[in-house]
Amino acid sequence: MILNKQSIATIKAEGLSVPFANIFELPEKVLQFGTGVLLRGLPDYYIDKANKQNVFNGRVVVVKSTGNGGADEFSQQDGLFTHCIKGVQNNVLIEEDIINASISRVLSAKTDWAEILKCAANPEMKLVLSNTTEVGIVLDENDKITNTPPSSFPGKLLAFLHERYTIFNGSADAGMVIVPTELIIDNGTKLKLIILQLAKLNNLDAAFINWLETANDFCNSLVDRIVPGKLPADQHGATENRLGYKDDLMIMSEVYSLWAIETSSEKSKQVLSFAQVDKGIVIAPNINKFRELKLRLLNGTHTFTCGLAFLAGFDTVKEAMVDKPTSLYVHDLMTHEIAPCIENVEISRLEAYEFAKGVIDRFRNPNIDHRWLSITMNYTGKMKMRNQPLIVEHYKRNDDVPQYMAIGFAAYLLFMKVEQEKDGRYYGSRNGTEYHIQDEYAAYYQNLWQTEKAVGVVNTALSNTELWGTDLSKLNGFADAVTNYLLAFMQGKFTETLTDLEQNKEQVGT
Repeated sequence: MILNKQSIATIKAEGLSVPFANIFELPEKVLQFGTGVLLRGLPDYYIDKANKQNVFNGRVVVVKSTGNGGADEFSQQDGLFTHCIKGVQNNVLIEEDIINASISRVLSAKTDWAEILKCAANPEMKLVLSNTTEVGIVLDENDKITNTPPSSFPGKLLAFLHERYTIFNGSADAGMVIVPTELIIDNGTKLKLIILQLAKLNNLDAAFINWLETANDFCNSLVDRIVPGKLPADQHGATENRLGYKDDLMIMSEVYSLWAIETSSEKSKQVLSFAQVDKGIVIAPNINKFRELKLRLLNGTHTFTCGLAFLAGFDTVKEAMVDKPTSLYVHDLMTHEIAPCIENVEISRLEAYEFAKGVIDRFRNPNIDHRWLSITMNYTGKMKMRNQPLIVEHYKRNDDVPQYMAIGFAAYLLFMKVEQEKDGRYYGSRNGTEYHIQDEYAAYYQNLWQTEKAVGVVNTALSNTELWGTDLSKLNGFADAVTNYLLAFMQGKFTETLTDLEQNKEQVGT
């Protein structure tokens, strides 16, 4: 039995959230660019949840822009898909299965462009969502909205908006709320600027450009949820057997979810009414604090920890979190050093602690195979963007050395010790097994490790203002601490170092 409208009535799996029949009669209110798992696991999850509580009462028309095919899988299943939510929340293992009925239909931009433009005539369609990856929000100066379809995502969106403007005679009420979820800062602002540039390049009239600027709300947004997508084959099959139907569109995500949307418009808040049903949706005039929490506590902790955990022998995040010394390191790094550094007028210490607590739950998720080696990609750039500001800020607020940050930095330097180069690729060594170093400064570190001993590597690297934008070697005691930890790690003393630090902390506390 395939999951579709006809089979819904016969599905009786215990604990499964099944949509009511009248959900299929709800009007189309959203135009969504992208069929990817992030959109289905986050915005579409919220919309489905709201519909089941009679709050939003609208469905999604999805535009498939990639590939030459149509939307056969979605058509066969009437847009339905199973969403398996698995993870840890407040130290409790959570497993939830939902049949998501938010998607009304999926249209191919290549073959159904005329049908997509017809959606512009729907007065109830007020919201545009997108996740076209970071390369989607780019300006193609040669794109024409008269093409069928335009080649770029901004071109397609501009064509849709121009069609809507024409149909509704420039009415301000016909304006759209546009919320891109691409993982770039100020995604809404950047998309709007590209749309305006493209409108001028297409010689569209001033009245339309004014309508673009004044009647439409381009909202910056931040999304945060790990959605790996398909379950492993054995788990997928076992889930289908348990639920009693076949589902080729089944996805899995973690429990945690956040969608921060930046707007001050009351009209937009009404359009985004599904925000009422889940505390993971935040609508605020400024979402910088949510970006800062994620960047420093989640991403920054990943970056401080990845080299340390990998070199200590752990391949995945969940493996490291089972190890008590490593788990304590992650906890203490966030609560004792990172959280105090980001406390300000927008972020309270309590908010930072609560976010850190959630990060710990996410790291412990036994269903996510997040590999440390993948986190080390572009290691130097991540260390500069995410963690250099934290190290500097710590010294602005304290006189002592941030020991957990120093440990993370020492592990980074050891991870970047290039043992060999083959065909322009650089490799380090962990217990005699090579690993690929994917970093633009790999050659720099290869030369540095060949010409300097540990203390020289530390001082030279820390004082490199090209790498960090400042001379980190001048921070009182930091270079010495990094050197001591590096020497210990070079002897393989990872667990011992973390254990000693924990014991010293307890002695100081007493």
